[in-house]
Amino acid sequence: MMDWIEFIAVFTAFYVLHSVPVRPPMRPWLVARLGHAGFGVAYSFVSLAMLVAVFVAAARAPFVLLWPEPPWADWLVLAAMFTAGLILGLGLFRPNPFSFGGRRNAAFDPQRPGVLRYLRHPVLAAFLLWAAAHLVVNGDLAHVVMFGSFGLFALLGMRIIDRRRQREMGAEAWRDAVARMRAAPFPPPGAAAARGAAALAAASAGVLILMLLHPYFAGVDVLWRFAPGA
Repeated sequence: MMDWIEFIAVFTAFYVLHSVPVRPPMRPWLVARLGHAGFGVAYSFVSLAMLVAVFVAAARAPFVLLWPEPPWADWLVLAAMFTAGLILGLGLFRPNPFSFGGRRNAAFDPQRPGVLRYLRHPVLAAFLLWAAAHLVVNGDLAHVVMFGSFGLFALLGMRIIDRRRQREMGAEAWRDAVARMRAAPFPPPGAAAARGAAALAAASAGVLILMLLHPYFAGVDVLWRFAPGA
Protein backbone atom coordinates (compact mmCIF):
# COMPACT_ATOMS: atom_id res chain seq x y z
CA MET A 1 0.00 0.00 0.00
CA MET A 2 2.81 2.41 0.86
CA ASP A 3 4.28 1.95 -2.64
CA TRP A 4 0.98 3.08 -4.15
CA ILE A 5 0.90 6.08 -1.80
CA GLU A 6 4.44 6.99 -2.87
CA PHE A 7 3.49 6.71 -6.56
CA ILE A 8 0.36 8.86 -6.13
CA ALA A 9 2.25 11.46 -4.10
CA VAL A 10 5.14 11.75 -6.56
CA PHE A 11 2.76 11.76 -9.53
CA THR A 12 0.70 14.56 -7.99
CA ALA A 13 3.84 16.55 -7.15
CA PHE A 14 5.02 16.19 -10.75
CA TYR A 15 1.89 17.80 -12.16
CA VAL A 16 1.76 20.50 -9.49
CA LEU A 17 5.40 21.50 -10.01
CA HIS A 18 5.00 21.22 -13.79
CA SER A 19 1.88 23.39 -14.08
CA VAL A 20 1.77 25.90 -11.21
CA PRO A 21 5.05 27.77 -11.98
CA VAL A 22 3.94 28.61 -15.54
CA ARG A 23 0.62 30.15 -14.53
CA PRO A 24 -0.04 33.68 -13.29
CA PRO A 25 0.71 35.08 -10.81
CA MET A 26 3.48 32.56 -10.09
CA ARG A 27 5.34 32.84 -13.41
CA PRO A 28 5.71 36.66 -13.41
CA TRP A 29 6.84 36.51 -9.78
CA LEU A 30 9.49 33.88 -10.56
CA VAL A 31 10.66 35.59 -13.77
CA ALA A 32 11.07 38.89 -11.91
CA ARG A 33 13.44 37.18 -9.49
CA LEU A 34 15.21 34.65 -11.71
CA GLY A 35 15.08 36.35 -15.12
CA HIS A 36 13.69 34.66 -18.24
CA ALA A 37 16.78 32.51 -18.75
CA GLY A 38 17.02 31.59 -15.06
CA PHE A 39 13.35 30.68 -14.95
CA GLY A 40 13.72 28.49 -18.05
CA VAL A 41 16.73 26.66 -16.61
CA ALA A 42 15.14 26.19 -13.19
CA TYR A 43 11.80 25.04 -14.63
CA SER A 44 13.50 22.57 -16.99
CA PHE A 45 15.65 21.15 -14.18
CA VAL A 46 12.70 20.72 -11.78
CA SER A 47 10.53 19.16 -14.51
CA LEU A 48 13.26 16.71 -15.50
CA ALA A 49 14.02 15.80 -11.88
CA MET A 50 10.34 15.18 -11.14
CA LEU A 51 9.97 13.12 -14.31
CA VAL A 52 12.79 10.84 -13.15
CA ALA A 53 11.13 10.64 -9.71
CA VAL A 54 7.88 9.52 -11.36
CA PHE A 55 9.78 6.82 -13.30
CA VAL A 56 11.32 5.53 -10.07
CA ALA A 57 7.99 5.57 -8.22
CA ALA A 58 6.24 3.73 -11.08
CA ALA A 59 8.94 1.04 -11.07
CA ARG A 60 8.51 0.58 -7.30
CA ALA A 61 4.70 0.44 -7.41
CA PRO A 62 3.02 -2.99 -7.06
CA PHE A 63 3.03 -4.86 -10.38
CA VAL A 64 -0.50 -5.35 -11.72
CA LEU A 65 -0.43 -6.63 -15.32
CA LEU A 66 -3.15 -5.34 -17.64
CA TRP A 67 -1.71 -6.63 -20.94
CA PRO A 68 1.49 -8.47 -21.94
CA GLU A 69 4.26 -6.86 -23.97
CA PRO A 70 3.81 -7.63 -27.70
CA PRO A 71 6.85 -9.29 -29.37
CA TRP A 72 7.24 -6.36 -31.79
CA ALA A 73 6.96 -3.67 -29.11
CA ASP A 74 10.69 -2.89 -28.85
CA TRP A 75 10.91 -2.00 -32.54
CA LEU A 76 7.73 0.07 -32.30
CA VAL A 77 9.23 2.11 -29.46
CA LEU A 78 12.52 2.53 -31.34
CA ALA A 79 10.72 3.76 -34.48
CA ALA A 80 8.54 6.08 -32.38
CA MET A 81 11.56 7.54 -30.60
CA PHE A 82 13.38 8.21 -33.88
CA THR A 83 10.25 9.91 -35.21
CA ALA A 84 9.88 11.96 -32.03
CA GLY A 85 13.55 12.95 -32.29
CA LEU A 86 13.04 14.06 -35.89
CA ILE A 87 10.03 16.15 -34.89
CA LEU A 88 12.05 17.83 -32.15
CA GLY A 89 15.03 18.35 -34.44
CA LEU A 90 12.85 20.04 -37.05
CA GLY A 91 10.67 22.09 -34.73
CA LEU A 92 12.29 22.70 -31.36
CA PHE A 93 14.48 25.72 -32.08
CA ARG A 94 12.50 27.55 -34.73
CA PRO A 95 10.17 30.55 -34.23
CA ASN A 96 6.70 29.28 -33.39
CA PRO A 97 3.98 31.78 -32.44
CA PHE A 98 1.37 28.99 -32.39
CA SER A 99 2.70 27.07 -29.40
CA PHE A 100 4.61 27.63 -26.16
CA GLY A 101 8.29 28.40 -25.80
CA GLY A 102 9.05 29.42 -29.39
CA ARG A 103 12.29 31.34 -29.94
CA ARG A 104 12.29 34.69 -31.76
CA ASN A 105 8.58 34.37 -32.57
CA ALA A 106 8.52 37.80 -34.19
CA ALA A 107 10.86 36.39 -36.85
CA PHE A 108 8.40 33.64 -37.86
CA ASP A 109 7.87 33.54 -41.63
CA PRO A 110 4.52 31.91 -42.60
CA GLN A 111 5.97 31.30 -46.08
CA ARG A 112 8.66 29.05 -44.54
CA PRO A 113 6.82 27.17 -41.78
CA GLY A 114 8.81 23.94 -41.93
CA VAL A 115 7.34 21.17 -39.77
CA LEU A 116 4.82 23.65 -38.31
CA ARG A 117 2.87 23.22 -41.55
CA TYR A 118 1.80 19.83 -40.16
CA LEU A 119 2.44 20.12 -36.41
CA ARG A 120 1.81 23.41 -34.62
CA HIS A 121 3.03 21.87 -31.35
CA PRO A 122 6.13 19.77 -32.17
CA VAL A 123 7.26 19.35 -28.54
CA LEU A 124 3.85 18.11 -27.41
CA ALA A 125 3.55 15.92 -30.53
CA ALA A 126 6.90 14.27 -29.75
CA PHE A 127 5.86 13.86 -26.09
CA LEU A 128 2.58 12.24 -27.18
CA LEU A 129 4.39 9.84 -29.51
CA TRP A 130 6.83 8.89 -26.75
CA ALA A 131 4.03 8.28 -24.26
CA ALA A 132 1.84 6.29 -26.67
CA ALA A 133 4.70 3.99 -27.73
CA HIS A 134 5.74 3.32 -24.13
CA LEU A 135 2.11 2.65 -23.22
CA VAL A 136 2.17 -0.34 -25.59
CA VAL A 137 5.34 -1.81 -24.13
CA ASN A 138 4.47 -1.18 -20.47
CA GLY A 139 1.18 -2.93 -19.71
CA ASP A 140 1.25 -2.83 -15.91
CA LEU A 141 -1.15 -0.58 -14.02
CA ALA A 142 1.32 2.01 -12.69
CA HIS A 143 2.95 2.58 -16.08
CA VAL A 144 -0.40 2.63 -17.88
CA VAL A 145 -1.55 5.37 -15.51
CA MET A 146 1.73 7.25 -15.98
CA PHE A 147 2.10 7.06 -19.75
CA GLY A 148 -1.64 7.35 -20.36
CA SER A 149 -1.73 10.54 -18.31
CA PHE A 150 1.28 11.91 -20.16
CA GLY A 151 -0.41 11.25 -23.50
CA LEU A 152 -3.65 12.87 -22.33
CA PHE A 153 -1.64 15.81 -20.98
CA ALA A 154 -0.07 16.33 -24.42
CA LEU A 155 -3.42 16.15 -26.23
CA LEU A 156 -5.14 18.53 -23.85
CA GLY A 157 -2.11 20.82 -23.94
CA MET A 158 -2.41 21.22 -27.71
CA ARG A 159 -6.09 22.13 -27.39
CA ILE A 160 -5.52 24.55 -24.51
CA ILE A 161 -2.65 26.33 -26.28
CA ASP A 162 -4.67 26.63 -29.50
CA ARG A 163 -7.50 28.28 -27.56
CA ARG A 164 -5.09 30.60 -25.76
CA ARG A 165 -3.42 31.67 -29.00
CA GLN A 166 -6.82 32.26 -30.60
CA ARG A 167 -7.77 34.56 -27.72
CA GLU A 168 -4.47 36.43 -27.98
CA MET A 169 -4.42 36.75 -31.78
CA GLY A 170 -8.17 36.81 -32.41
CA ALA A 171 -9.94 33.73 -33.77
CA GLU A 172 -10.13 34.99 -37.35
CA ALA A 173 -6.48 36.13 -37.41
CA TRP A 174 -5.39 32.79 -35.96
CA ARG A 175 -7.34 30.81 -38.59
CA ASP A 176 -5.97 33.01 -41.36
CA ALA A 177 -2.39 32.55 -40.12
CA VAL A 178 -2.79 28.78 -39.96
CA ALA A 179 -4.32 28.69 -43.46
CA ARG A 180 -1.50 30.82 -44.93
CA MET A 181 1.10 28.63 -43.25
CA ARG A 182 -0.43 25.44 -44.68
CA ALA A 183 -0.67 26.97 -48.16
CA ALA A 184 2.95 28.15 -48.16
CA PRO A 185 5.20 26.89 -50.99
CA PHE A 186 7.42 23.95 -50.20
CA PRO A 187 11.17 24.66 -49.89
CA PRO A 188 13.63 23.58 -52.61
CA PRO A 189 14.52 19.86 -52.36
CA GLY A 190 18.14 20.63 -51.54
CA ALA A 191 17.32 22.85 -48.56
CA ALA A 192 14.73 20.39 -47.26
CA ALA A 193 17.17 17.48 -47.60
CA ALA A 194 19.93 19.35 -45.73
CA ARG A 195 17.64 20.25 -42.85
CA GLY A 196 16.23 16.72 -42.78
CA ALA A 197 19.71 15.19 -42.68
CA ALA A 198 20.70 17.43 -39.76
CA ALA A 199 17.51 16.53 -37.89
CA LEU A 200 18.10 12.82 -38.59
CA ALA A 201 21.65 13.02 -37.23
CA ALA A 202 20.43 14.84 -34.11
CA ALA A 203 17.61 12.31 -33.63
CA SER A 204 19.99 9.36 -34.01
CA ALA A 205 22.42 10.80 -31.46
CA GLY A 206 19.60 11.66 -29.07
CA VAL A 207 18.04 8.19 -29.23
CA LEU A 208 21.41 6.51 -28.70
CA ILE A 209 22.12 8.69 -25.66
CA LEU A 210 18.68 7.94 -24.21
CA MET A 211 19.20 4.21 -24.71
CA LEU A 212 22.58 4.37 -22.97
CA LEU A 213 21.11 6.32 -20.05
CA HIS A 214 17.87 4.33 -19.90
CA PRO A 215 19.06 1.90 -17.16
CA TYR A 216 19.88 4.85 -14.89
CA PHE A 217 16.69 6.91 -15.11
CA ALA A 218 14.18 4.14 -15.98
CA GLY A 219 15.82 1.06 -14.50
CA VAL A 220 15.63 -0.95 -17.75
CA ASP A 221 18.53 -1.76 -20.07
CA VAL A 222 17.06 -1.58 -23.58
CA LEU A 223 20.20 -1.78 -25.73
CA TRP A 224 20.57 -5.54 -25.29
CA ARG A 225 17.10 -6.07 -26.78
CA PHE A 226 18.41 -5.08 -30.21
CA ALA A 227 21.50 -7.24 -30.08
CA PRO A 228 21.68 -10.06 -32.67
CA GLY A 229 19.92 -13.13 -31.34
CA ALA A 230 18.24 -11.25 -28.48
